[in-house]
Amino acid sequence: MALELSGLHHVTAITAHAPENLAFYTETLGLRLVKKTVNQDDVSAYHLFYADELGSAGTEVTFFDWAMAAPNHPGRGEVSAVALRVSGSEALNWWATRFDGLDIPYRVMTHPTGGEMVAFTDAEGQRLQLVDDSTARVPGGRPWAGSSVPEEQAIRGLGAVTLTVGRLESTEHVLVDVLGFRKTGEQGSMALFETGAGGIGATVVVDVQPALPRARQGRGGVHHIAFRTPTFEEHEEWQRRIAAAGINVTPVIDRFYFHSIYFREPGGVLFEIATDGPGFATDEDPAHLGESLALPPFLEPHRAQIEAGLRPLTSPTTVADD
Repeated sequence: MALELSGLHHVTAITAHAPENLAFYTETLGLRLVKKTVNQDDVSAYHLFYADELGSAGTEVTFFDWAMAAPNHPGRGEVSAVALRVSGSEALNWWATRFDGLDIPYRVMTHPTGGEMVAFTDAEGQRLQLVDDSTARVPGGRPWAGSSVPEEQAIRGLGAVTLTVGRLESTEHVLVDVLGFRKTGEQGSMALFETGAGGIGATVVVDVQPALPRARQGRGGVHHIAFRTPTFEEHEEWQRRIAAAGINVTPVIDRFYFHSIYFREPGGVLFEIATDGPGFATDEDPAHLGESLALPPFLEPHRAQIEAGLRPLTSPTTVADD
């Protein structure tokens, strides 16, 4: 069987204001906090996972809480936009009305994949888009029943990511020749690539901007993008394949909730490949995901010290339903 990535797994970004971040992504956007844990490589920082009701792979937007992070400076060598999927033009219209009521600026535009989108940012400048997934071939997530957003308008996961790079050729080589993406078109400065079933949930847009300065990562920026693979066996094969291509890739890392490998593509963007499981219910009741600090077993003996070093996450202010 040919090795193939099945789509987007998660996007990890940076916040310097975890309580406000929590309020925006759970209350304003209606996602569920499915895991409140720490950055396993920097236990002084929260790692917050927002997703659908079950924390399904392909629905996760996650944040490292680095309080001292400087603002992100956009440029080449970064994930420059994250598209989130909703179902239908009526849902996009609903979100535009919601943003009007919350005084959140937005623009209605055409996404590079061809459909209408609503583009906006969070308070730290994180560049986000809402796109219609009504023709998607990659299944979306299950909306969170406890959300302030009605099920019909709920965000159902990741739709696409946009990378800004200085040169197309080297990034295209990694996407197509190493990772097995298919190039599906070019328009202006942008090239589109798909994996798996393709379309929403499995698309990478590469925007070639050689005149831009190199991006400086910080709060309001994306740390890395992760792609999906279903099994541990295929994940290990990906590690071997990437290493054989001469790319500096990490060993397989057991993150407890999934396994990961990391490598940087030539344009400067950090890529991850992650397994779909075991999932976030491994150590928590699905009905109570994200309610308390979860630590993987190797960090559990240090819980008291870790908790003492974390800033409190104050209760977010509830946003009223429309």
